[in-house]
Amino acid sequence: MSIKGNQELEVWQKAMDLVVICYQATKKFPKSEVYGLASQLQRAAVSIPANIAEGRERKYSKEFIQHLSIAYSSLAELETHIQIAQRLDYISSDKTNRLLEITGEIGRMLNGL
Repeated sequence: MSIKGNQELEVWQKAMDLVVICYQATKKFPKSEVYGLASQLQRAAVSIPANIAEGRERKYSKEFIQHLSIAYSSLAELETHIQIAQRLDYISSDKTNRLLEITGEIGRMLNGL
């Protein structure tokens, strides 16, 4: 069975779920962080599935790999933002651990591609 598009990639689906979870988590951030850490965290999360999708639609595997590399970099950025948010007590340790479990899984999936 061939993959028709990025929406059939399990890593893309998990990354989309992560975006939703990150947006839900940032709703509880202080209002002063709307244009700060909350925005940075959201943008890093959105960048992951967006780059997977863009790379998947490129004609050449070299371009796909380049976009997967960008998605992986955004994943590392997101993990850093999550840890900062936890240190500032914007998200709980339990939520942090859960988010980092998901990012770890996505990272392994990206490496596998």
